[in-house]
Amino acid sequence: MPAPKRTTRRALLVTSAVVSSLALTAPVSYAAPKPSPSTSPSATPPANMSTVGGERLGQPGTQVNLAGGVPVLPKDLTARSWIVADAESGEVLAAHNAHWRLPPASTMKMLFADTVLPRFPKTMKHKVVPSDLADVGSGSSVVGIKENETYTVRDLWLGVFLASGNDAVHVLSAMNGGVAKTVGEMNEHAEELQALDTHVVSPDGYDAPRQVSSAYDLTLIARSGLQKKDFREYCSTVTAKFPGATKKNTKGKSARGSFQIQNTNRLLRGDSDVPVYQGIAGVKNGYTSKAGYTFTGVAERDGKVLLVTVMDPEKKEHNEVYKETARLFDWGFQAAGKVQPVGELVPPKSAAQASAQPGANPSGEEAGGTGDSSQPAVGASAASGSSGIGVALGITGGLLVLLAAGAFLINRRWPLPDLVRRRSRS
Repeated sequence: MPAPKRTTRRALLVTSAVVSSLALTAPVSYAAPKPSPSTSPSATPPANMSTVGGERLGQPGTQVNLAGGVPVLPKDLTARSWIVADAESGEVLAAHNAHWRLPPASTMKMLFADTVLPRFPKTMKHKVVPSDLADVGSGSSVVGIKENETYTVRDLWLGVFLASGNDAVHVLSAMNGGVAKTVGEMNEHAEELQALDTHVVSPDGYDAPRQVSSAYDLTLIARSGLQKKDFREYCSTVTAKFPGATKKNTKGKSARGSFQIQNTNRLLRGDSDVPVYQGIAGVKNGYTSKAGYTFTGVAERDGKVLLVTVMDPEKKEHNEVYKETARLFDWGFQAAGKVQPVGELVPPKSAAQASAQPGANPSGEEAGGTGDSSQPAVGASAASGSSGIGVALGITGGLLVLLAAGAFLINRRWPLPDLVRRRSRS
């Protein structure tokens, strides 16, 4: 590697570490979000929706630029809302009611994870007390957490991502200062990501009045989460051992067993009528009676990484949300490089503000080159190679430099995680 790139890589590592540290320690206000009538989901897509990411994304109906050489969209799509986007460049290749505010179900757990995951080391242990599980909704999906048992943070996150365990979400929320504080943080993080269709009421996605998101927002949230190594690990894990209850064995000694949990993402695990999707590497599925079936997935093929979100197919066949997602992935991989985008996944507010500074390099490319995208992202703020750090160092000094440098990195073309490479080859 040439010396300038080594220097950039070292600067990136230092900056990411500092910014991640600041995210953990900086004081934050947790004022409860004000209720708004606009957070109530509508029965039909509104005539005027948000235009974050582009004017066409605010229009109802299907948005796509079909031209010579561009494959036709699948004809049997019944989802109320969906989106196909390039995970690295942020280009939206096609969308349908992208900003329609709808109940998200457990796909809301992606925002929960992106907000809370950096707070605790995975080896940290927590003994569950009854109050940790007091507010788990009736009929919730659970991983099987027991009171008075001790779990590592890694155990809890596997319970969130694989079993979609609301009990695991509530334990982590309790560790984070409680559900109300966690919901406040999630709403603030959604605003920072410019996921402005999203309003959180329950951190686990359990049906609640005024709790909404959109296909566009869920895709933004997934894209942010996938920058985190632990997020990528958890959402792509197919099976894992989960600690069971402590019991006395035949000799009268206390012993704690374990049981296997499986990822409820059928494109990752497979099912009787849905094969494992080639190149799939996450992200999260959901279901409630109000939301129907929802799903956001990420997959890689031939060096291209796509994000697809599908919300509430009208067709009620078994695994329909995964079947429609797979068809949209197939279309996206065929259309990539041929279709003109209809919008973009916007950067977080801090990155947008940093890139607007005088002298900023919005392309994210190093002078005279495209940067090194062969390494995985570092921490919560890193993406592929950048000369933005050098530019940021010329803007201001001290802490503001580090914050701006970290922000510059977010809206880059992202490196392809090794995890995705391994899965696509297998």
